[in-house]
Amino acid sequence: MDAHCAIGLGCSREVERLQAGCGELNGALAEFIPNRDVKSAGVLLAVLANGSLNCSENYFSLPKGYYALQSLLLTVAFVALLRIKSIEKVRYTDPAELGKLLGLDRIPEVRTLRQKIKYLSEQGDPEGWERELAKSWMQDSPDLAGVLYIDGHVRVYHGTQTKLPKRYVACEKLCLRGVTDYWINDRQGQPFFVVTQAETTGLLSVLRSSIVVQLLEDVPNQPSEEELKKNSFLYRFSMVFDREGYSPAFFKEMWDKRIACYT
Repeated sequence: MDAHCAIGLGCSREVERLQAGCGELNGALAEFIPNRDVKSAGVLLAVLANGSLNCSENYFSLPKGYYALQSLLLTVAFVALLRIKSIEKVRYTDPAELGKLLGLDRIPEVRTLRQKIKYLSEQGDPEGWERELAKSWMQDSPDLAGVLYIDGHVRVYHGTQTKLPKRYVACEKLCLRGVTDYWINDRQGQPFFVVTQAETTGLLSVLRSSIVVQLLEDVPNQPSEEELKKNSFLYRFSMVFDREGYSPAFFKEMWDKRIACYT
């Protein structure tokens, strides 16, 4: 039974774990075996379907150990898709059940997850990875990428280690510390990428400084300069946002770039 493994809960692949402990293993190989009634198995399909692991090795690497890069990224994706609010709460999940989705005996424990995520954030290039993923998703769905819905959401911070500025949170009707995430979605509401701002003067400033710059480079099937000159009603792509982005002056500024705005 997984609960009675000699070296820990769910640690049934003892030889490989001992090799990893001696620095002789560069990631355990995934081995999927027939199982019945695996809990939350659908999250594996959801992760693999969007191709998020295809280019990860170009931006991240891990030192030798039991968990390879792919296993770690899959675990973090499972945490997000299962709506587990924090890494700390992973300890209350069934490690062996989720381990079956990795092709391993169990998922990493919380301490290991924290250490490896910190290593990836410091030694890797998460921004470059996000940029390449967003570009590839747009290229895979060019018909959906021509109309982009942009919306901002406040993500409240309940910790004490960082003194973030306060902002109004509508659902709480309070001013709370947090960051604002500006999500850029396709015409069906599926996200391409997100821009996070700890301090912001509003949607218009983020559109000018970050979002439009990236969209001009990454949105596929944009008309050429010659096509734009021939047709005065043709535009590169369109952006849809709520009243926070209402500004006739901004609309004129964007149309000079041949970007249509709807609000």
